[in-house]
Amino acid sequence: MLNFDFYNPTQILFGQGQIAAITPLVPAGARVLMLYGGGSIKRNGVYDEVKAALSGHTVFEFAGIEPNPHFETLMQAVELVKAEKIDFLLAVGGGSVIDGTKFVAAAVQHDGDPWLILEKGGKTITSAMPFGAVLTLPATGSEMNAASVITRAATQQKRAFMHRAVFPKFSVLDPAKTFTLPLRQVGNGVVDAFVHTMEQYMTYPADAPLQDRWAEGILQTLIEQGPRTLAEPENIGVRANIMWCATMALNGIIGVGVPQDWATHMIGHELTALYGLDHAQTLAVVLPGILTVRKDAKRAKLLQYAARVWNITEGGEETRIAQAIERTRGFFEQMGVKTRLSGYNLGQEAIDAVVARLVEHRMVKLGEHRDIDADASRAALQISL
Repeated sequence: MLNFDFYNPTQILFGQGQIAAITPLVPAGARVLMLYGGGSIKRNGVYDEVKAALSGHTVFEFAGIEPNPHFETLMQAVELVKAEKIDFLLAVGGGSVIDGTKFVAAAVQHDGDPWLILEKGGKTITSAMPFGAVLTLPATGSEMNAASVITRAATQQKRAFMHRAVFPKFSVLDPAKTFTLPLRQVGNGVVDAFVHTMEQYMTYPADAPLQDRWAEGILQTLIEQGPRTLAEPENIGVRANIMWCATMALNGIIGVGVPQDWATHMIGHELTALYGLDHAQTLAVVLPGILTVRKDAKRAKLLQYAARVWNITEGGEETRIAQAIERTRGFFEQMGVKTRLSGYNLGQEAIDAVVARLVEHRMVKLGEHRDIDADASRAALQISL
């Protein structure tokens, strides 16, 4: 097992009715900015519950944060925070809203050009405003981690940053608030959580059996419960299990002491930036190709994955690996997420464009071994053409 330094201070309030519990967690007398997206929280009752919980505070609102939050939009929120002397931020929505709020929290207190936060991956951050979150879409795990992904719309650049200063102080996870989600978003969320887990698990053995089994437990639960969210959309127990899986997939616990990949995400980010595909859609396209192209380097873990997650134990190694990859692709399709570029009306030109962007952004040493170059990325995309 590799050395690690684990830190996660986020308080989780899980279950129905927990929005009301945020009242004592927001500092008394704080001027609060509530940030959200397109307004679905006003249709599903979340907005009213949050406003009731904050009734003793002065509350301002900032709406319109995009599914892939735009730097330009978030800078408007930064100006509002400064103008109204806001003390506390509250993200109400999915991972994109929480990601955006993390950027605002850091940018308000950042010296110099806030874009440097993204260009330098968070290394220029020294402090950030306090904030909490009310999660409405389980997928990204942003509610319990210190990572964020932001897009600069003007230049189609998608950048990630991390810093311990942007952990949420608390996050509310009420599975009942996911009942009104479109099934497309439900499927996306399951795929997103699955690939987050795979990025930390599907590398090479590091003598970390506990982390492996945690990861395998998340994967097995998603495989078991994911299709049930589509077949039984009003099942609160299923919704709760999916919500907690998504949080556990990226709160840091399964990634301690083990190597991590993240090539699928880096390639996927370029697909989103260029063509506007949902984040999970890009992951579903890229992962099967990456597993195929890197099957020799990932052989031990792929065989373990085949046996422990998919119960594939018969046949030669090549056969078991191929079956595990196909079962993965089939699961994504079962969740309603297409796994071929052609399914999104994209062809060879998209592969050429993505690879060119990877080269331009110097994303040519990806993966746990830093050996996924432009040619390997191209080969992975060709497999899912």
